[in-house]
Amino acid sequence: MVEDSIVKGPQPGDLINATVAASFDETVKQFGSHAALVVRHQGIRWSYDELKKEVDLFADGLLATGFEPGDRLGIWSPNNAQWVITQLATARVGVILVNINPAYRKTELEYALNKVGCKGLVLAEIFKTSQYVEMLRDLAPEIGSQPAGELQAEKLPALRTLVHLGADEIPGMYRFSDISRAGSAHDGVSSEEVAHTLSPDDPINIQFTSGTTGAPKGATLTHSNILNNGFFVGETMRLSERDRICIPVPLYHCFGMVLGNMACITHASAMIYPDEAFEPLTVLQTVAKEKCTGLYGVPTMFIAELEHPEFADFDLSSLRTGIMAGSPCPVEIMKRCVDDMHMSDVTICYGMTETSPVSFQTTIDDPLEKRVSTVGRVHPHVEAKVIDPESGQLLPRGSTGELCSRGYLVMQGYWNDEEKTREAIDADGWMHTGDLAIIDSEGYCNIVGRIKDMVIRGGENIYPREVEEFLYTHPDIEDVQVIGIPDEKYGEELCAWIKLRGTEQLSDDQVRDFCKDQIAHYKIPRYIRFVDQFPMTVTGKVQKFKMREQMEQELAGQ
Repeated sequence: MVEDSIVKGPQPGDLINATVAASFDETVKQFGSHAALVVRHQGIRWSYDELKKEVDLFADGLLATGFEPGDRLGIWSPNNAQWVITQLATARVGVILVNINPAYRKTELEYALNKVGCKGLVLAEIFKTSQYVEMLRDLAPEIGSQPAGELQAEKLPALRTLVHLGADEIPGMYRFSDISRAGSAHDGVSSEEVAHTLSPDDPINIQFTSGTTGAPKGATLTHSNILNNGFFVGETMRLSERDRICIPVPLYHCFGMVLGNMACITHASAMIYPDEAFEPLTVLQTVAKEKCTGLYGVPTMFIAELEHPEFADFDLSSLRTGIMAGSPCPVEIMKRCVDDMHMSDVTICYGMTETSPVSFQTTIDDPLEKRVSTVGRVHPHVEAKVIDPESGQLLPRGSTGELCSRGYLVMQGYWNDEEKTREAIDADGWMHTGDLAIIDSEGYCNIVGRIKDMVIRGGENIYPREVEEFLYTHPDIEDVQVIGIPDEKYGEELCAWIKLRGTEQLSDDQVRDFCKDQIAHYKIPRYIRFVDQFPMTVTGKVQKFKMREQMEQELAGQ
């Protein structure tokens, strides 16, 4: 009898029926003196007791400046201690935190703030080439002509309160420290009292999807969504109060604020931030100096660390575990993390923003073969299945189709967009991921690509990841991305963008010769480009659609 592809995760006890604030308070009660937050670029080292004090002051300050449960507060900033405080303080008073990509520019910022009706915005003053305050002033020239907290801007009608992270006074804006001072003087209803009125099912976070196929959508997540997901991620890694997790991934993304902060807080582990944004050298320095036991990153980050010229100078022997996620993990990179970075218990996570985000994860007990070739098995209290993307019919184990997931982790919906929500979540509660996957006889899942990334060449279905994995085995290839581009004869042809190691050199023909007799002829890339880097999002995800656009323009000009 052929077994169908539905898999159900274990149910080790009940889900956490609590809010983020209640869970955080319980950790503080038990482990108040333990290290909670280390932010090396700010020189901050706080225990859980000290972090709670900062969170409570800012939460009371939000109430003092007019915020109420259900209001939306955006945050537009790279990683820092204020980000963590804001995340926990908004959850404490029921204000919905809206994560805004630090790479956004004016048009994107305007769209995000207005899409969800942000009442307030916490913003950095400057980061790299982003002049946040100046961009905001361009959008709202009214800033400065009205008192702080009373903004009336034509282009941003819902926005009232601006809070910047700098030390200087800016007309029309509060400083972050001003909000905390207002909290210390607040004599109204306290944040603690408000926290007791909240429900685990209340929305607490809005995260914008990438929007590569249209305007970004605001995935709306609850206390229960992110708290339970972070908890089970930490359980799978076997985190405890003895762990110190290096988190170089962005906080605006689920990877940082859920797999990072929520996993740590639910296990009393230390959250350690090496820098405002990812820099391989500061990550290596932080792991060595802080004796980190875990390290997070997307594959491109681990590649940058492993290939850093000073890599061998750092003692990384304190590492035990970590997470590689965000995009498919090359097998060779995974093996090097285990062998060269001492990450014997490293895990692979798979998920999406709309599922809080993790639905599959490898365990530290899984054989290395499974940890390098799959994304593990389905998470506790979660169901998953593989269906035919055209008919919706349930497929048997071992078949390639669209992965769907269901359970506590599925978002409430896209903010103020019922049509898109219905397209994503069907009547039975299944979230349609858009990812192509195979679930094997043991329940392990292998992600083979996006439905939209699958290449159909002359009637043959080609999954780019399969070709990428093979090319990674070439000793001179550091990184590779494979895409499909239009072709008159075959419909589509394969194109490989290749990043070489150091000063190594290869020709197109040498790459093709490497492929001959090793993979099917139709999987050998017709077009090969050697590049120094790939177009990427801030979170380190490769933007294959930009690669396709560039190749189409290049070939059209020939």
